[in-house]
Amino acid sequence: MRISGGAARGIPLAVPKGDLVRPATDGMRQAVFSSLGSAVVGARFWDLFAGSGAYGLEALSRGAAGGIFVERNAKALACVRQNLEAVSQSGGGGLTSVQVVAADALTWAPPAGAEVADLVFIDPPYEMIPRAAPLLFARLAVALAAKPAALVLFELPGGLDLGPEGWSEVKRLGKGSHQPTVAVFRRS
Repeated sequence: MRISGGAARGIPLAVPKGDLVRPATDGMRQAVFSSLGSAVVGARFWDLFAGSGAYGLEALSRGAAGGIFVERNAKALACVRQNLEAVSQSGGGGLTSVQVVAADALTWAPPAGAEVADLVFIDPPYEMIPRAAPLLFARLAVALAAKPAALVLFELPGGLDLGPEGWSEVKRLGKGSHQPTVAVFRRS
C-alpha cells in the first residue's frame, strides 16, 4: 500500500499486522482524490477510524493544510505516526498542522478551538456501520455546523445504502455491490 498522488506519491504505508484494520485500497483512494480534485488543497480534514491513516495521509500529500487522525487502537496509532513521519519527510505536509488522537471515533469531538474540517473521512469496520452511521452523522451535523459545505466521505460496502437525516449523498464512488465504495455526503 502506497500514497497514490501528490508530494509523497509512492511512499509505502505501514499497516498493523493481522485483521486489525482494513486499509482503503490504493485504487479507492485514487478515485476519491481524483473526484475531490483541487478541493483538497488547503483543506482541513478529520480522518475517523484512521487505521493506517491512509485517507488523511493522502490528503496531506495532495496539499491539505492539516487535520486530525482519530483511532483508538495503539498498534494502528503507531502506524499512523510512522506513516505521518514518512509522508512529512517527503514534503507531503508538516507535522505541526496535524494531530493524532487516541480516541473512539464514535464518541470523539473536536477540541475547543480546533479548526472545523472541510473533509471528513470515515472508514469504520463494515460490521459496525448500521449502528455507527446514524450516531456519526448526528454528531457531525453539530461539529460541522460552521462549514455547511463540508464533505463527509464514508467508505462502505457497495450493497449498503445510508440515508442519514439532514444529509444528501452527492456522489458514490466504486463499483459493484460486493466491493468497497465511498459515498460522499453534504448537509441538505
